[in-house]
Amino acid sequence: MSNSSSISHFLLLSLADTQQLQLLHFCLFLGISLAALLANGLIISAVACGHHLHTPMFFFLLNLALTDLGCICTTVPKAMHNSLWDTRNISYSGCAAQLFFFVFFISAEYFLLTIMCYDRYVSICKPLHYGTLLGSRACAHMAAAAWASAFLNALLHTANTFSLPLCQGNALGGFFCEIPQILKLSCAHLNFREFGASAFTTSLALGCFVFIVFSYVQIFRAVLRISSEQGQHKAFSTCLPHLAVVSLFISTAAFAYLKPPSISSPSLDLALSVLYSVVPPALNPLIYSLRNQELKASVWTLMTGCFQEH
Repeated sequence: MSNSSSISHFLLLSLADTQQLQLLHFCLFLGISLAALLANGLIISAVACGHHLHTPMFFFLLNLALTDLGCICTTVPKAMHNSLWDTRNISYSGCAAQLFFFVFFISAEYFLLTIMCYDRYVSICKPLHYGTLLGSRACAHMAAAAWASAFLNALLHTANTFSLPLCQGNALGGFFCEIPQILKLSCAHLNFREFGASAFTTSLALGCFVFIVFSYVQIFRAVLRISSEQGQHKAFSTCLPHLAVVSLFISTAAFAYLKPPSISSPSLDLALSVLYSVVPPALNPLIYSLRNQELKASVWTLMTGCFQEH
């Protein structure tokens, strides 16, 4: 029997059984991470440098790109290192840090997506009050609240998770440190503190989800009342990328954490972990860029300017 004080490291789930497949996974992760870093980096640079993009929508998009970069940089490098060197080890402190930063960035992304939904709601349903409700100070306060709430949520869950006694070995069933995988190693029953933390996060997540659904019901009702087809198309074009990103984020995370135990298996858990932790940060910039002409033009100007300088 071992407890958390005697565990110096954890063993992550191997991505493949053979060295050749490990290298294939390394190349796949390398390609995805480079694409995500480039795309999100371009969005951050374009919004920061393009003065005409200094609007609430693009300010929150910049923050969202930062969370996507954080998610990728928290999980993928260690998985790539383990695949390249054919190892599974992650230190106890490294696992705690990885769990903290992942929960921090994934929580911040969810809160920011909720705020971006509010931005779209005000833009379409209350356009005359847009400047008042979403001034620069209000946007800064909302973004700060999202990051601060994510930090407190990550701190709460990391402290609770790693305060549990661990007596089921040190092998985790994921390619990075996740709360459910660490809880499987615990020999303690769920106490009031863990229940309180889970209830707090669930209530917060459910509240954000209800707000998003309610906002989009109001948005679609307002759009359908627009008489011109061109006006409807313009309104939908500003909402659809956000709705696509929200749907991708919520559906993958919900299926990963709420799937029935009867269909759980190591290979399925691994695939779902990749699906909700790696795929959305890589696809979000593409989804936002495809339908936003201003952003595409700014990114293109930024890229051509860099090429001309060199």
